[in-house]
Amino acid sequence: MTVKINTPMATPFHLAESIAYSDSSVISKTLIDKGIGNITLFSFDRGQGLSEHTSPFDAVVYLLDGKCRVTIGTKTQTVKSGEMIVMPANIPHSLSAGERFKMLLIMIRKKST
Repeated sequence: MTVKINTPMATPFHLAESIAYSDSSVISKTLIDKGIGNITLFSFDRGQGLSEHTSPFDAVVYLLDGKCRVTIGTKTQTVKSGEMIVMPANIPHSLSAGERFKMLLIMIRKKST
């Protein structure tokens, strides 16, 4: 399920508290969606994930809660709360939840002019 939310502008808010877990689901909330990139908040229940895919852009994943397995190319790593990983453009990658986790995905599509 994807939800577009009104990101509080010029007001502090707590990312991990801005999205809930849902049984057997992946939830995403788009915080910012602009031509040059987007910022999306995700929650994954245990056993959920994103299947292998590629993107033409680099993406940054920052773990807010829990831990997940991230596979980039042929290398699988565990990323834990408070850590981040850069997923390079055009390299197959996937994410899987051995336990519940929340993450922030930041994707920059192009240089601003």
